[in-house]
Parts: sequence; structure tokens; C-alpha cells
Amino acid sequence: MTVLHEPGKLGDLIVNINDCHEVALGVGTTIRLLRYSEETGDWVLWVHMEPGATFAPHWHLGHGQYFVTKGELIYDVGSAPAGTYGYEPIGSRHSEARCEEVTEYLFMGHGAVAFTDDAGDVRFILNHEFLRDVAKGEVVSNVANEGLEEAA
Repeated sequence: MTVLHEPGKLGDLIVNINDCHEVALGVGTTIRLLRYSEETGDWVLWVHMEPGATFAPHWHLGHGQYFVTKGELIYDVGSAPAGTYGYEPIGSRHSEARCEEVTEYLFMGHGAVAFTDDAGDVRFILNHEFLRDVAKGEVVSNVANEGLEEAA
């Protein structure tokens, strides 16, 4: 019997990433939503990026933490190869994040992230509710610089 993972479950939670549905977050990027909290706005993702995948300009309205397990995440504040822990404080702004090889990492978000266009206008807010809806297939997301005309 297969047990469906419930990322919004209250209380103790033990999750195998293989039990989580993989969904597209943008061109070349997929996620597995491991957990989100309606009470705190926290969320935890397993992120898989294909070579050339990007994250568009964004800023952190809540802090974030990540641990890279495979490949290398490259962005304006430096490079995070496999084995790297990173912390992004509230207000941290990034013009782009990308990878040149298959990259995987655990990301723990503690609040929202605002994704912008090149002019600085907000395209969308990525938070626990947005990620919940993406995981359910109710929202189409594109965090990448590529294919913006296809995103909702």
C-alpha cells in the first residue's frame, strides 16, 4: 500500500523524497515539496536543476537556508558546490542564480520570496501557499529567466 505524502501535515513528519511528487517550478527546475506550515509560513523543498537552469531576479522577504548535495549553485554572491551550506538573510537580493551541471539541494524557506522582472516589478510571490498550489497542480510556475511568456 502506497501512502501519499502530506506536506502540510501537523506534528512529527518523516519524509522520503521518493514519496514526494516531483513538479516543475520553472524551465529546467523541479521540486519536491517536503513540508510547509500554515502557522509559520515555513517550507522545505528538494530542488533539482538541469544544466543551464536559472532563477530569475528575486529578493527574500524571509530568510532561507540551503545545503547542496550535488552539482553547483552559482549566483551573484558566490558559488555553492556540493557539500556547501548557505544562508540568505531577509532582504537578500539576487539578480540571478543558475547551474551549469545537474544540481540538487535541500532548501528551507522561512517566509516569502518575491520574483521580479528585469525592471524590478514583482512577477509573483513564492511562499508556502504558492508552493502548496504548485505541488497540487493548481498553479503553473516559472522561476526561470527563460520562457516567461508561458508562466501564469
